[in-house]
Amino acid sequence: MSLHPTAIEPLVALGVVVATAFTDAVYVMFTAAVSGRRRLAAATWSGIWYLLSSFAVISYTRNWEYVFFAALGSWIGAYASMTLLEHVPARRRSATAPPTHSESASNEVH
Repeated sequence: MSLHPTAIEPLVALGVVVATAFTDAVYVMFTAAVSGRRRLAAATWSGIWYLLSSFAVISYTRNWEYVFFAALGSWIGAYASMTLLEHVPARRRSATAPPTHSESASNEVH
């Protein structure tokens, strides 16, 4: 790893942004699957998460300046996936998210 700045390759930088954006989006989906106690979905998202993250890690370990592109991609991915989850209909979201307090109370048997 070089401590001296080197030229940033625009395609590699874009690749790091895209890879980390997808990595964080997949991480959010993994977390939602874990929260929803969906084993198969959680395991699948976890495998995809590690595959995607390898590109970014390999890229920025060779040049530390790519870490900034990784952070940008991370922010984009988390924001986009949270936005997507907000638009998922409630009945589909219930499979990925834990019930809220009001949902738990309404499901209790009296």
